[in-house]
This record gives sequence, C-alpha cells and structure tokens, in this order.
Amino acid sequence: MGKKEYDQKFFLVREDVLPEAMKKTLEAKELIERGKSASVWDAVQQVDLSRSAFYKYRDTVFPFHLVVKEKIISLFFFLEDKPGALSKLLGTVAAHFCNVLTIHQTIPLQGRANVTLSLDVTNMSGDIDELLVNLRRLEFVDKVEVLSSGG
Repeated sequence: MGKKEYDQKFFLVREDVLPEAMKKTLEAKELIERGKSASVWDAVQQVDLSRSAFYKYRDTVFPFHLVVKEKIISLFFFLEDKPGALSKLLGTVAAHFCNVLTIHQTIPLQGRANVTLSLDVTNMSGDIDELLVNLRRLEFVDKVEVLSSGG
C-alpha cells in the first residue's frame, strides 16, 4: 500500500548524484512543458530514455525552483574581504528583483567573511538556479549555499 501524500518525505539532492534516468526524466518533462516535444514519446526519444523510466519518475522528481512554493529563501556566502564585495553581491540580488529581508555578516577573519541573506523572492526574475549561478560567478564569492526556503 502506497504512502499518503502527507506521509511522504522529500529530500533536496544535488544534480550530479542523481541517476541518469532521473536527469533525463527532468529533461523530457521540460521539453514537454516548453512545447519542444509534442508527446511523451517524442520527448523520451529526444533524451534517449525509455517510456517506462519516464513514467516511473515523472511524478517523483522536480526541479528545485518548482518545488519551492514559499517565497523566502536564506542563502549563506563565504566571501573574500574586498572593498565593495557586499555591495556588488546585493546588486546582483537586486538585479534579479529579490528583496533583502535580513543581512548578517561576520567580522572578516583571515581575509574571509560569512554573510547570510534572507530574501523575498516573490518577484524574482528567472529562477533560483539562475540566481545562484550569477552569484557564484562573482570573483569574490568562494561559496554559496541555500540554507532554507520557507514562508
């Protein structure tokens, strides 16, 4: 007997550790959603996946940005201590139309500082993955992690 929806547990898993069939299921779902494939058959053919694997995983694997229903996220950064670093970081956040709710920064030690931001992403342009990619591209950012998402 299957678990009821409210009894199920969910996990956040990095893409690089997902089985290939799950990754291809996500690709096929995106092709269908974007109208790049007219049918499941077309989509699975394009990504080289069996229909049975697609149907096995289609209702169990989702991109992170679709699962996050709440519009508040907390991000942790490990930054180099450089003049203007926090300002540039916040500029990138603002460019994605995220609203900063809280900022916590530690005193820099050995040329590095920890920064935690709580963001309202209600009006965010793009998705969380795009924001994270752009934040990681900043030359002074050593690390970015999603600490939580919640309302």
